[in-house]
Amino acid sequence: MSAALQVAVGDIVAERTVHLTRESLVRYAGASGDFNPIHYRDDVAASVGLPGVLAHGMLTMGLAVETIVPWLGDAGRILEYGVRFTRPVVVDPEAGADVTIVAKAGAVDDDSARIDLTVTFDGVTVLGKAQVRVRTA
Repeated sequence: MSAALQVAVGDIVAERTVHLTRESLVRYAGASGDFNPIHYRDDVAASVGLPGVLAHGMLTMGLAVETIVPWLGDAGRILEYGVRFTRPVVVDPEAGADVTIVAKAGAVDDDSARIDLTVTFDGVTVLGKAQVRVRTA
């Protein structure tokens, strides 16, 4: 059994920036089976009115929650996780895209905590209401 986590409302428990490249998207497509061409072809993305090739929403969601796993010590402590997809992450063919995640305790009770994830790309929040309920005891 893992040790109890000590956390108070307002504590930043983890933060990081992840650099995505077009290669990252191709690798994720292979792993997930999501080969929608908006994730790797500029012409297709433009033809459907997108500002460019987009990172997969589930990739962004996964990167966000994985940020807290080192703090948790065990991914099995995650009880619930949900987000709203609010803005796309456009991955430039040369520069890529940097996604920044800050994880802060939003609520704490006797045996669990709600961790609020702020996930931004280019200074704009891309996941809304990104919250993870974790077991602390």
